[in-house]
Amino acid sequence: MTDLSSTSPTTAQASAEGPQVSDFRLANGLEVVVIPDHRTPVVTHMVWYRNGSADDPLGKSGIAHFLEHLMFKGTERHPQGEFSHVVAELGGQENAFTSMDYTSYYQRVAREHLETVMAFEADRMQGLVLTDDVVGPERDVVIEERRMRTDTDPAAQLGETVAKTLFTHHPYGTPIIGWMHEIEGLGREDALSYYRRFYTPENAILVVAGDVTADEVRAIAERTYGTLPARGAQPERVRPQEPELRASRLVTLADPKVEQPSLQKAWMVPSYTTAEPGEAEALEVLVQLLSAHSTGRLHRRLVVEKRVAVAAGGWYQSTALDRSRLMLYAVPRPGVTLDALDRDLVAVVADIVRDGVEDRELARAKTRLIADTVYAQDSQASLARIYGSTLATGGSVDSVARWPQDIEAVTAEQVRQAAARWLDARRAVTGYLLKDEAA
Repeated sequence: MTDLSSTSPTTAQASAEGPQVSDFRLANGLEVVVIPDHRTPVVTHMVWYRNGSADDPLGKSGIAHFLEHLMFKGTERHPQGEFSHVVAELGGQENAFTSMDYTSYYQRVAREHLETVMAFEADRMQGLVLTDDVVGPERDVVIEERRMRTDTDPAAQLGETVAKTLFTHHPYGTPIIGWMHEIEGLGREDALSYYRRFYTPENAILVVAGDVTADEVRAIAERTYGTLPARGAQPERVRPQEPELRASRLVTLADPKVEQPSLQKAWMVPSYTTAEPGEAEALEVLVQLLSAHSTGRLHRRLVVEKRVAVAAGGWYQSTALDRSRLMLYAVPRPGVTLDALDRDLVAVVADIVRDGVEDRELARAKTRLIADTVYAQDSQASLARIYGSTLATGGSVDSVARWPQDIEAVTAEQVRQAAARWLDARRAVTGYLLKDEAA
């Protein structure tokens, strides 16, 4: 195996004024990113695994999220609860999260305790111990989590249905937490099999942001993570791809618990990983231009001018391994039907396709996007998440560094073309949430 430990780290800046970021690999394949921030003697330590809910085996939805829970159940060296107890005793914080394309574990501690949390995290990368006595009760916790967050919430149920209607073939249509009937069947061997496949140094990214240097982190990483043997090549992430959506689809959910009707409209669009050069950046600017609070076109047109909505906005899930989604939404004023509101929302997008965008609003949208990223540099956790999520979905440190310049380069015509190509109402999935008056 090629010795990667001697590879010279690359450096990049998150922005023109951002920190110098180092990126290197250990001999066992673990990628390491260091983001210096010397303002306070604190560090944020994150481990990202290149697997998420979209990598769940067929019929085992929710296993990535379930394993995230089980990773806190102890190892051969450290019994259940010890890691969390030590972090608390050190005055730190910890947590974990699962997304569609990655799973991450993190701690925030004083800089002198960095090696302690790195040693604990390295230990549970390959030393997890699971018994039926801990797996069963934790599965019940996840079942209750799904019941509380989704099964009793009509808006969450509609969101799941819209996603599944948009992605009928690709696993992005499956909820991260999993389908209830499949969660109920998850067991110890399912978790261990998934753990052995993905929780390896060559499939992981270590991100450390805070009061450290690249040399310090490299030395500690070699003493902790560097002792773990590589298992071979990174696991292949082979997923069925979604065919082009050629017809609009409407899903309606009516429930007596609904207090306020709402409308959401989703499109399948490229992510940064799958887009042509400049395409994802144009979509970023387009969504900002449409959905910015108080200044976005949806708010101005639907809430302020036409007074058909009490709220309107949108979002674009730009960081993804495969093609992703863009969502616009609106909440009607009393007396306004969802059909009428839907037509008004579509008209806002059609105006951009027909007439383009003004230079002033384009500049404002780009300024806000870049400012949000610059402000994120005040938070170690936000910076670490930007780099970790980018690398886990096929991006690079350099792509983060040049992102502000790429956004600045977006033209008005690119934004218009993005709206015309990707926000075609004839290829949208529309969701209506209504109060069931008959129940």
